[in-house]
Amino acid sequence: MKKKILVANRGEIAIRLIRAIQELDCTAVAVFEKPDERSRHIRLADEAVLLGDGPRKDYLDIAKVIQAAKRTGADAIHPGYGFLAENPEFAKACEAEGIVFIGPSSKVISDLGNKVIARQIMADAGIPMVPGTENLSHGDAGVQEAKAFGARYGYPVMLKATSGGGGRGIRLIENEFQLIEQIPVARSEALAAFNDDSVYLEKVVINPKHVEVQILADKAGKTLHLGTRDCSIQRRNQKLIEIAPSRVGNPELLEKICQTAVKAAKAANYLNAGTVEFLIDKDFNYYFMEINTRIQVEHTVTEMVTGIDIVRNQIKLAFGYELSFGQEDVQIRGHAIEVRINAEDPKNNFMPEGGKKVSVYRSTGGFGVRLDGFVYQGYEIPEVYDSLLVKMTVHGFTWDETVERMKRCLKNFAIVGPKTTIPFYLNVVDDPDFIKGDFNTSYLDTHPHLFHYEEEVGEAGKLAKLIAEIHHRGENPFAS
Repeated sequence: MKKKILVANRGEIAIRLIRAIQELDCTAVAVFEKPDERSRHIRLADEAVLLGDGPRKDYLDIAKVIQAAKRTGADAIHPGYGFLAENPEFAKACEAEGIVFIGPSSKVISDLGNKVIARQIMADAGIPMVPGTENLSHGDAGVQEAKAFGARYGYPVMLKATSGGGGRGIRLIENEFQLIEQIPVARSEALAAFNDDSVYLEKVVINPKHVEVQILADKAGKTLHLGTRDCSIQRRNQKLIEIAPSRVGNPELLEKICQTAVKAAKAANYLNAGTVEFLIDKDFNYYFMEINTRIQVEHTVTEMVTGIDIVRNQIKLAFGYELSFGQEDVQIRGHAIEVRINAEDPKNNFMPEGGKKVSVYRSTGGFGVRLDGFVYQGYEIPEVYDSLLVKMTVHGFTWDETVERMKRCLKNFAIVGPKTTIPFYLNVVDDPDFIKGDFNTSYLDTHPHLFHYEEEVGEAGKLAKLIAEIHHRGENPFAS
């Protein structure tokens, strides 16, 4: 392939995409805002275009991104995740300009981004779903519809923004009074966040496991699954730890879920890479949740256990190539765990540590270890973007081996400057329930001891300890 592909993103996912593009003998074009002018993805790309002063608004400016693609002669745009990745108007703008959008069509993104339409597609295909409403009517009629749903199915229920995604636009409703109070608030927030004030209700599945299935689909109609991932360990509906394959001790159920995911993708006329998400209740009933129409943050665990490069396949599928393998070729080997090492303080409700400088950065490594990051020594963490520094994914032949490898890697990491999620993760991988695979979406709430750890010593103390350790090994701590 001799193509030029613009990466409409930043951070670790931009680096991930640039590497895949260059491996395919294509030219990678980066875009950036002023606060990101020292970001690694700019230096790794073959070309780079400044979008504007930012922050965030230029990454989200469809016209500016399209203009950057046209100015550099890009054949395609890869949106990564976040920003414009699930915006059907962006995909539509690419289509109008004859630029290949690396993802599904704008219609599919629009249909699946609208949770009510998506539910109808799945209902027509016979996909099991949690009971829910259509879009609530405006005014008192919508309140009455919501009250009737609550009376029929009982509380709690989930009030959701129709155009929401990624854990946003969701609120738990415990009773009718709260429901009446929160509907106008939810509409207002949905309008501000998604330019759409539509909301709907779903019955809550109590303390479910959150399991998802990676799918790939080509133009010839071949749709494959790459096994399951477990994303149950979350905070505020945002995933923290991802595992492949799922630790649900029911292989027959997981196979059934994988087949259902393929059926759901076909029902939506899905093309390219995507993720079908499900909830599993305590009785092992499973329910369709949504289809994410983009690459997932946690795609790395699937790549580790299958050996399949999802991003590489995404790009080739977008240019019309057919999948070069069949379902029988997809083999799950061992286990993988991914943790998101964020510049956050877990003890302070995961408060971001933006604005701080990474004065020392020493990463881990070794057999079965993968790092996807963009942080480096001297990096100043922007306050205006997300707090992810590096994703660490480890692979092992057995589950115990994988957990032990993750523990060793976390202990080997050294990040001086911001507080990070590393000490929290060290508690998780030592927790008996985690080791047994006994966790669901209530894991953090039911395991408060995970937040009980000694505070990291001050920056000077950590730096002194690190330098002393390096000196002990006879290394030069200041060598580049």
